Amino acid sequence: MLIGILSGCGNGDTQESFGGPIMGSRYAIQYVRHPGMSGPVEVQQQVEAILADVDRQMSTYRSDSDIERFNNLPANHCQAMPASILDLVRVGEQLSSQSEGAFDLTVEPLLNLWGFGPQAREEKVPTAEALAEARQRVGHGHLRIDGDQLCKDAAVEVDFNSIAAGYAVDRIAAQLEAAGIQNYLVQVTGELKAVGKKLDGSPWRIALEEPRDDKQVAERIIAIDGYGVSTSGDYRNYFEQDGRRYSHTFDARTGRPVLHDLASVTVIHPQALMADGLSTLLLILGPERGRDYAEKNQIAAFFVMRTDTGFVTSTSQAFDRLNSGKTQ
Repeated sequence: MLIGILSGCGNGDTQESFGGPIMGSRYAIQYVRHPGMSGPVEVQQQVEAILADVDRQMSTYRSDSDIERFNNLPANHCQAMPASILDLVRVGEQLSSQSEGAFDLTVEPLLNLWGFGPQAREEKVPTAEALAEARQRVGHGHLRIDGDQLCKDAAVEVDFNSIAAGYAVDRIAAQLEAAGIQNYLVQVTGELKAVGKKLDGSPWRIALEEPRDDKQVAERIIAIDGYGVSTSGDYRNYFEQDGRRYSHTFDARTGRPVLHDLASVTVIHPQALMADGLSTLLLILGPERGRDYAEKNQIAAFFVMRTDTGFVTSTSQAFDRLNSGKTQ
């Protein structure tokens, strides 16, 4: 063992890192570079090409993106789409079906109406009439894939914010592995994936934050190898009116922000895409139904509930099995 440790030292390996702004937030990459591997400048160019591609296809904050051009179409129209967008629509359909319609990719009219979307109005509770009108333009059932085209029978608008970052993480991870990089940590707007170990042989450790909007506090630290991690919460994007808190997480069935006491959910999954979508799904379902869903589907999930005296946490059995002996 000692010979192996010593031979690993001074062998020319280095730990590289870089990052930058993306999607209104930031991305960050760390990886262990062996001699002969691509340097950080070349890897960064490859990563940023992927992020630019995702932004060009899926951003709802630029009018020329593929999805915004589709969103601007009236009802009963189709548009040819990249295979990646069609794949994400299928993932959204799966999550919508499994949550009985609570999770939905077509909530952008609701986000805008309540003040959270790219075309946001004032942050306030909308009138019943305005809400009823917006709900007419929400529902995954209004979407249909026909060959390489995405079609809609109502004026729905697709929003990939609940899964696009996880998808980007998976694409970047695949690119790193294709370049021979076996030890890395990828983070895009908070969604991440970690594989292998750091240069010193220690695991990649991820802090799960306490859901507070005043400061960052680590609730738990976990070691990750080979998994994507996503946290969804109601504590960064919300407004208050008449003593009630309204977050940017919507139940598509009601057209309203969720009002339960589940403050955040972290999901660990081999695919960052699925971790991203499932963390949102569980947050929408709430503490009881979300916990039941996680147990039924063997999802590794970490729940944080808001109480009058602070925060209370719970974990699914799959989370406990995955992190047995690896948390602190």
